[in-house]
Amino acid sequence: MGFFTRETETAPCTVEISHRFEELSAHVRFNNGTTVNPGDSVQVQGPEIMAPYGEVVSEDRIAVITRASGLERMWTRATGDFEFMELCEFSFSEEVMS
Repeated sequence: MGFFTRETETAPCTVEISHRFEELSAHVRFNNGTTVNPGDSVQVQGPEIMAPYGEVVSEDRIAVITRASGLERMWTRATGDFEFMELCEFSFSEEVMS
């Protein structure tokens, strides 16, 4: 992998969508053991998956993974902690602010 170039690869994956009262989530699992690194992007191919309320839907798909260049990976690692800290500044509570 080059310092300035990106590479693209495909991987078989399973997409699981949960649309239940106790859980609203979407997960992608790579079936061939592929991992995603900081700065990489993933696009799952195929039409939108809709799970009816109260159900969990699972479908096999193909994911296109665009690997970050060496420079992008270094930048993501260097700045990622700052972006995470922005998320930590918020909290959720039942108290009403006056």
